[in-house]
Amino acid sequence: MLETRPAGLRGQRAGELVTNAVQGLSSLEAYFARYLPQLVLAVVVPVVILIYIFPRDAVAGGILLVTLPIIPFFMVLIGLAARTATERRWRTLSLLSAHFLDAVKGLQTLKANDRAQRQVETLRETGEQYRKQTMVTLRIAFLSSLVLELAAMMGTALVAAAVAIQLINGGLEFSTALAVLLLAPELYLPLRMLGQQFHASTDGLTAAQQCFEVLDTPAAVSVPAAPLPAPDPRSGPLVLENIRFAYEGRGEAVLESIDLTLNPGEQLALVGPSGQGKSTVSALILRLLDPDGGRILCDGVDLFDVDPKEWRRQLAWVPQRPTLFSASLAENIRLGRPDADDAALLMACADAGLEQLVDSMPQGLETQLGDGQRTLSAGETQRVALARAFLRDAPLVVLDEPTAHLDSESSAAIGDSIARLSQSRSVLLIVHRPALAAAADRIITLREGVVVDGQVER
Repeated sequence: MLETRPAGLRGQRAGELVTNAVQGLSSLEAYFARYLPQLVLAVVVPVVILIYIFPRDAVAGGILLVTLPIIPFFMVLIGLAARTATERRWRTLSLLSAHFLDAVKGLQTLKANDRAQRQVETLRETGEQYRKQTMVTLRIAFLSSLVLELAAMMGTALVAAAVAIQLINGGLEFSTALAVLLLAPELYLPLRMLGQQFHASTDGLTAAQQCFEVLDTPAAVSVPAAPLPAPDPRSGPLVLENIRFAYEGRGEAVLESIDLTLNPGEQLALVGPSGQGKSTVSALILRLLDPDGGRILCDGVDLFDVDPKEWRRQLAWVPQRPTLFSASLAENIRLGRPDADDAALLMACADAGLEQLVDSMPQGLETQLGDGQRTLSAGETQRVALARAFLRDAPLVVLDEPTAHLDSESSAAIGDSIARLSQSRSVLLIVHRPALAAAADRIITLREGVVVDGQVER
C-alpha cells in the first residue's frame, strides 16, 4: 500500500490508523484461532450426531432436526445487531485514540491558548460515549447467550420427554435412550460456542474492514508492468509538459498546464505565494504523486514508464519539514544512504555544518533522537536533512522551502550549505526568500497553479 501511496494517507487520522492496525488487527486472533475452528465444529458435529441418532430413534432425531435451525436463526438476528453496535463502538474508540494523540502532540499549544480544559472535556465526553456503547455491546452478547441457552435447553427437554415416553411404552431400549440423552446437549453445544466466539471476534472483523477500506484506496503512483531503466538527470533535461493536477476532494486544480524545464547542472528557483502548487511540483518530480494530465520526462524518457523506486535513487530531497525518527543521529543521516561508511558520514556532516552540533552531543553521532530523547531545533533539523542529501550524493536535488521556518542567521548558514550542495548537480529550489532565489541560474514564478512570469534569467 505504501509503495503506491508514498505521499501518505491524506484524510486519515494517525490515531485511528494506529488503533485499527495494532489493537484492532490483534483482535483477529479470536476470529482465526477460535471462531473459524468453532464454525467447522458447528457444521460437522451436529451432522455426525444426527446420523448416529436417526437410525436408533427417529422421533428424537426429528425433534433435534426441527429445533436445531432455531439457534442459527437467532444467531443471525442477534449477530446483525451485535455487528452494528461493535462498528459504532470501534469508531468511537478510534475517535478517542485520535483525540488523545492530538491532545498529547498539541499540549503546549492547548495550554498557551487556554484550551487544555476543553480538550479534557472532549476526551471525557468521547470516553463516556465509548463506555455506553461498550455496555450496549455487552448487553447484546448477554442476550445472545441467554437466547441460545434457552433454545438448547428447550430442545433437550423435548428430546428427554420423547425418550421418556418411548421408554415407558417399551418402544426404546435403555442403552439407546441413554445415548440419545447424552448426545442431545452435545448437538447444541457447538452452535452455542459459535455464538460466543462470534462476539469475541467482532472487534477484529470491524477493524479489518476499516483497514481494507484504506488498502483499497486508489494508488497515488502508478508502477509500470515492464519498467524502463531509470534515466540519469546528468544526461538530459528534466521536462514537465502541460502538467495538470488536482487533489481529491478539491473542486479546482492545483496545477494547470505547467511547462517547466530543468537542464543538467542547472539551478532553477521556483517562487510564488504559499498554496500555489510549488510543493506539488516537487512531489510530482519525486514521483510521490502522479499528474492528472501531461508528461514528466527525463532525457526523453517518460517517467510513467519507469519504476518510481528506481527513479528516486537519482534524487535527493530536502523537505520543508524534515522528519527525524526515533534513532541515533547517525542513523537519521544514513537514511539517505544506509550503506555509507563513517568517513562519508563525517564528510556529509561537515558539508551540512553539523560539526558543532555533533561535538555538543554527549555521545556524538550515536546520540539518540526522538520521543523522550534529544530534540533538535528547526535549524538543526534542517541541517540533518541537508546532511542526508550530501550523503546521498544524487545528481538531482529538490529543495522544498529549506529555510521557511528559520531566522535570518540560520537561513544564511543553511544557504551556505545549500550552495555547496548545489555544486555540479541539477537543483530545483522552491523558496520564498529572495536571497536564495537570487543565487539560482533561472527563476520561475508560479501563481494560482500556472507560470505567470515565464523563465527569468538571473
